[in-house]
Amino acid sequence: MWRTFQQFMAMCVLGAGFIAVEVAQAIEAKYISESHKNLLMVANSTLMNEQKQSSKTLGKRLTQANAPIQVIDIQLNRTTAGLDIILDAGGRPFPAATSSVLGNAIVIDIPDVTLTLPTKEFQSVNPAEGIALITVTSQATGIRMTITGSESPPTVDLTVAQGLVVSVMPQIASEPLQEEIQIVVTGEQEGSRYFATDATTATRTETPLRDIPQSIQVIPQTVLEDQQVLRLDEAVRNTAGVIAGNQRAGDTETFTIRGFNNSAILRDGFRQFTFGGIQETANLEQIEILRGSASILYGAAEPGGVINLVTKQPLSEPFYEIEGLVGSYGLIEPRIDLSGPLTADGNLLYRLNALYRRADSFRDFDQEFERYFIAPTVSWQISDQTNLTVELEYLDNTQPYDRGLAVLNGEVVDVPYSRIFHEPDDFIQTDEFRMGYQLEHRFSDHWSIRHAFRYANTDLFLRAVDLDSVDAETEQINRSFRNFNIYEEAYDAQANVVGNFSTGSLEHELLAGIDFRRRYEDLDLKQAFDPPLAPPAISIFNPEYGYSRPDAADVPVLFNGQTQIEQWGFYLQDLIAVTDNVKLLLGGRYDVVDQTSFSDDTADQQNQGAFSPRVGIVYQPIEPLSFYASFSQSFSPNFALAADGALLAPERGTQFEIGAKAELFDNRLIATLALYNLTKSNVAVSDPNNSSFSVALGEQRSRGVELNVIGEILAGWNAIASYSYIDAEITESFDDIPEGGRPPNVPQHSASLWTTYEIQSGDLQGLGFGLGLFFVGDRFSNEANTINLDRYLRTDAAIYYQRDNWNLALNFKNIFNVEYIRSGLGELQINPGEPFTVIGSVRVQF
Repeated sequence: MWRTFQQFMAMCVLGAGFIAVEVAQAIEAKYISESHKNLLMVANSTLMNEQKQSSKTLGKRLTQANAPIQVIDIQLNRTTAGLDIILDAGGRPFPAATSSVLGNAIVIDIPDVTLTLPTKEFQSVNPAEGIALITVTSQATGIRMTITGSESPPTVDLTVAQGLVVSVMPQIASEPLQEEIQIVVTGEQEGSRYFATDATTATRTETPLRDIPQSIQVIPQTVLEDQQVLRLDEAVRNTAGVIAGNQRAGDTETFTIRGFNNSAILRDGFRQFTFGGIQETANLEQIEILRGSASILYGAAEPGGVINLVTKQPLSEPFYEIEGLVGSYGLIEPRIDLSGPLTADGNLLYRLNALYRRADSFRDFDQEFERYFIAPTVSWQISDQTNLTVELEYLDNTQPYDRGLAVLNGEVVDVPYSRIFHEPDDFIQTDEFRMGYQLEHRFSDHWSIRHAFRYANTDLFLRAVDLDSVDAETEQINRSFRNFNIYEEAYDAQANVVGNFSTGSLEHELLAGIDFRRRYEDLDLKQAFDPPLAPPAISIFNPEYGYSRPDAADVPVLFNGQTQIEQWGFYLQDLIAVTDNVKLLLGGRYDVVDQTSFSDDTADQQNQGAFSPRVGIVYQPIEPLSFYASFSQSFSPNFALAADGALLAPERGTQFEIGAKAELFDNRLIATLALYNLTKSNVAVSDPNNSSFSVALGEQRSRGVELNVIGEILAGWNAIASYSYIDAEITESFDDIPEGGRPPNVPQHSASLWTTYEIQSGDLQGLGFGLGLFFVGDRFSNEANTINLDRYLRTDAAIYYQRDNWNLALNFKNIFNVEYIRSGLGELQINPGEPFTVIGSVRVQF
């Protein structure tokens, strides 16, 4: 039945892809007149010297990618008519460009050209009268220039003179729109604000999404802005199969992907902390979610997938953005985002993101959250071939210690979701510091080398009352007192070589690399379970507070020790163009891991080595449609500790995946459908007898279907939607956790939809609306499947207005005030979701 279902879904995707292509062609035939096509040919005739033949073979496209035309500088010169935009490619001729009109903007696409500026994009705000914004960005097939007029689309003229010169002449609203600027696009149209064509997480190279034989989704910065995302879980809920996992007491964020918990969170390709894993989203450019095994590139990674947070990089033009947020429960958050050149020649650039956040909890006693965050980045263009980027991040976070609600007789207790069972002054203090650099050198158009280093440490301290067990007879919760000091530091180094070359008719993109990670953790855990130091039990339905904490020196030691992990990884990957529509991805990695745990006078050590392969193939019957299949394995040293201080055995995973990807509506919308089968052994779960430690399951299996759609449906109408079906099961276990159960926090069904529409013209131009629906099905809070967490549907909305460089917004979250559980673990860690909240924001760019 499973095989039949797979075949049926594959045929459905193929049919849907062909139907979508036929619809898009029909729309194009209806709206693109022959006169416009002729006009475009005339406008671009001076640029056709390098485009006498338009071969669509993949070999030719990859050959162009191997020796691309590189834009090394962009200059703006004012003229009497308006503005000249000069793109400098070192004297090399430009290929033919295509243009289109969208609202007040002219969009120019230049194929087979790359940006080699110190930043990913060029941007200039209000460069001349009548011109509101100019941006130049990289696309999968070239670069895109967008010129936005203040009142109406400008007129443009393309000429070649010491580079490509785009002459821009603004129009005022009273002038009729000239027919000659109604240039019809023959290549890609203006992309959606939500659409991304490539990502680096899956291959560590800039690879188009349609060429990756694995499910990957990019959540761009615009989605984070439109939804006013303050926490990482608010962002990843937009994508299929990613569910918020164990939060412990609020001091960390974990996620379940494809049914497997504790999926790795990367920041610019580096793995984040195990303890104190708080992620700030203010300096994120986009979030890339790779489903399935990523061990070949990142070593210690769960087979369900990884979440890579891509940070903002310095810009070559001055950029100053100030934003202020106010909202429910006393939220106050000023933030800044500044960037630009530090030197006259533009070789030294900077970017600075910083914020202060203060808010009260919706839980009882208005417990306070406070955060300071600063992230400076400097980029140095040492030469035309060499670039160095140095980054730093610091986060200081204080918040309540809060495990949430409890379970009584198999049900979440029927009390207000604001009730706490700790003490009002319990807290967690977390300090995180990261610094590192990225160095890249291009030997030629075909070969480059990259090296990156990251140092990070986190210091977590908590003094709080913890929840131990529920007494069903007395309807009370037994409690203990915790005094925890946790220090963790990590050193990461990565180096790889990327090369493009040919062997006969085969085109290769080769990646070879080595990485090293050293992680050290020092645990000083004290906990009092018995009176007189322990707090008294608390009534679930009539709680009383007022416990006095004992001195830290008097609290018994629960665990005092250190763990250290050193991991070396060696990997090789080759993306091969076999024919014009077939690509093959081959890769393998060998890991060597040395783990040591010290506790008092005892030590536990284990050494492991493992090979993790990956094989994938992509077939494109037509350019906008890709079918793929892949096989991969994962290896991950277990960071969890058993109650006796021993290290758990490493985890191993195996995945088979097939799927389809379609780029629809002239590459404005991308859809991905995936079917997978995953197994994993030695799965670390919370110890049923001691939640501070872990035990290892025998084996867990997960298989399912995922659908992700993101992009632009019509001009101004953007959407991101997902659906996931997960059939997850514990297939091998032990007495306390029986076989056949579903893992915690894994719903069979989940779905999401977020859509926005912005008025494109008229007096209300710039006014936009957003609506979001987020559904999570029934889950269990424990491996024994005796505690059920009900399904929920949360509804969000937004209204915003943007004009010139101003943006005003109101975001309404959980507008129907639905009571729901975000995540649960056991009977004493049931995390309720936030009630109805409102966030208002004002953002201005200079």
